[in-house]
Amino acid sequence: MAKRTIRTALNSRLSAFQKIYLLLIAGFILGPFIPLIIQSFAFRWAWPDMLPSTWWLEQRDKSILPLAWDYVISPYSRVWEATLNTLFIGSVVTVICLAICLPAARVLAREKFRGKAAFEFFLSMPLIVPEAAIGIALLMIFIRLGLAGTYTGIIIVHLIPTIPYMIRMLTAVYQGLGRDFEEQAMILGANRWQIMRLVTLPMLLPGVVAGALFTFLVSTNIFLLTFFLGQGKIITLPTLLFSKISGGTLDASAAGITLVVTVPGIVLLLITERFIKEEAFGKGFGN
Repeated sequence: MAKRTIRTALNSRLSAFQKIYLLLIAGFILGPFIPLIIQSFAFRWAWPDMLPSTWWLEQRDKSILPLAWDYVISPYSRVWEATLNTLFIGSVVTVICLAICLPAARVLAREKFRGKAAFEFFLSMPLIVPEAAIGIALLMIFIRLGLAGTYTGIIIVHLIPTIPYMIRMLTAVYQGLGRDFEEQAMILGANRWQIMRLVTLPMLLPGVVAGALFTFLVSTNIFLLTFFLGQGKIITLPTLLFSKISGGTLDASAAGITLVVTVPGIVLLLITERFIKEEAFGKGFGN
């Protein structure tokens, strides 16, 4: 037992090269956030200064208008409106996507039918066709139907790129589940509803949660389709951010809004870390 513990401890140690390599990867991923954080607290930061020459807090009491984070959290920035719209649209899209994709994934994972390969290929078309082409085509249709610039239109258009992701994830979960447990429950006298409620769903739940969180994240980051179909009437975090940086400059308020836009992704990453591990898929939510 002691030898096994010592061997495990030795195997868990990283070499100097491995540590440097991991630090470089972490720096490559987290590095872009450092200038954003500094910029969000800056008032004047010009080349070639390594740090801002004037900070936001130094000019906070001298300015009539709100600056930097004061502007971000003020009603003038419309961040709160955009955040509520983003969360609402993402939540509704996720629920509808689950309702559509759960039965579809079951059929694709367990049934064989003519044209299945072609159906799976065309199901991936929204991921291949440029969003601009989809947005322009749908805009002409939605204007005639009166859906342009409405929440209903935005939710419908968000389903187009999210459904392929959700179906692929749920299909993989169904394929890994197998039919043995359901057949055993059927032999023991359970009906279809009991099998679904007591056997299938508890085993699918970790994969369903991971798929739902991923779908929500994709929906909250869709810009081009929201921009086309929203027609400026519905503001989300991505469209708000684009309007701030469309001039090619990144001031303190734009940097602050950029950091706000990244918050949902970071929160979802922390949540999915619990569910996408192999232990979660194997043990479910009970452990």
